[in-house]
Amino acid sequence: MPTFTYEARDRAGKKQAGTLSADTRQAATMALAQRGLKVQTIGLKAGRGEPGARTRAKSTDLLVFTRQLSTIVSAGLPLLQGLSILAEQTEDERFAAVINAVARDVEAGETFSDALRKYSRAFPDLYVSMVRAGEASGDLDGVLLQLADYIERTEELKRRIKSAMMYPVIAFGMIICIAAGLIVFVVPQFAEMFAGFGQELPLPTLLLLKASETLRSWSAVVIVVCLIGAVIGLRVWSGTEMGRYVVDSWKLRLPIFGKLLRKVAVSRFTRTLSTLTRSGVAILQALDIVQSTAGNAVFAKVVAQAGDSVRAGETLATPLERSGQFPGMVTRMIDVGEKTGALEQMLLKIADFYDSEVQAAVDGLTSLIEPILIMMMGVVVGGIVIALFMPMLKMASAVAGG
Repeated sequence: MPTFTYEARDRAGKKQAGTLSADTRQAATMALAQRGLKVQTIGLKAGRGEPGARTRAKSTDLLVFTRQLSTIVSAGLPLLQGLSILAEQTEDERFAAVINAVARDVEAGETFSDALRKYSRAFPDLYVSMVRAGEASGDLDGVLLQLADYIERTEELKRRIKSAMMYPVIAFGMIICIAAGLIVFVVPQFAEMFAGFGQELPLPTLLLLKASETLRSWSAVVIVVCLIGAVIGLRVWSGTEMGRYVVDSWKLRLPIFGKLLRKVAVSRFTRTLSTLTRSGVAILQALDIVQSTAGNAVFAKVVAQAGDSVRAGETLATPLERSGQFPGMVTRMIDVGEKTGALEQMLLKIADFYDSEVQAAVDGLTSLIEPILIMMMGVVVGGIVIALFMPMLKMASAVAGG
């Protein structure tokens, strides 16, 4: 009897993982459901030397695989032959092993989508659902091409966000390192000189000397340990369902970056939903997939509530508008798309618009943050220098006055 590995959530939403022996994947899923568990991923447990269900694939490798497989299938080559060719060309050995395993399952009689589902970390639900829709419609090469375009646009969006976030983080870190270096190594040399002045030092200088003394003592170690503990505690808490929701909600309220993250979430929602519905995935199933790929717990909750409302007979635009998380233009365009039967095209137009908005916001942030960071560096370094020279200026003034 085969053994399956699974990830699931119980009725309280707590994540669980483990193994289960069953005749088929469906039997394993039913057995877990009887335990009150909602299955998220499930696949055959790998034997020695075989890829596991938790084997990941790099986005770049998945993009190349998808685009090349689309070309191979559209050229009329058999799927098995295409998979074998791509397994040989793939540089990542683990991903190549996954492709070979998928090819063996297809050769054994499984559908391509069922074979992909065993490796949920390499091929997410969105990927598998679209492939299944492509198989059902007989347009697998077209669906694969849509998938490749979707992955490419998604990765491009991620790169934009990383570039917007990375620059200020690195620059701010450099400012802290420069300030700490001055306080730890330069200020003590001035402290010895100030000790011989025999007069009261200005408040900024006293504070700077106290900071230098603290950073060179065991207190600094305690502070660093406390900060590391706080960061680890925050990361653990943000990994819980409630913590993730609170943190993501806080991110959306951030000045400047909050608007950018909201635009990213809207773009991801509309592009993912458009890609799924255009490939033939049912709207309710598409909403379930969009919920798991939302990237933000606040928007994931809104999408889940929207799915419940659509099941109850409402239009998609109504619960989205009621949530208050989507701009009015987006909900009105979705409403028009539903009424005219052009929802897929309307969602794609919204995604393209917000992609351009994100690009403009990233460019604006980069041009705005650079002078702010330069000013901050000037204030920090200049403040330290001024605090160091204030006693000497004060003494020189006293001598000149005497």
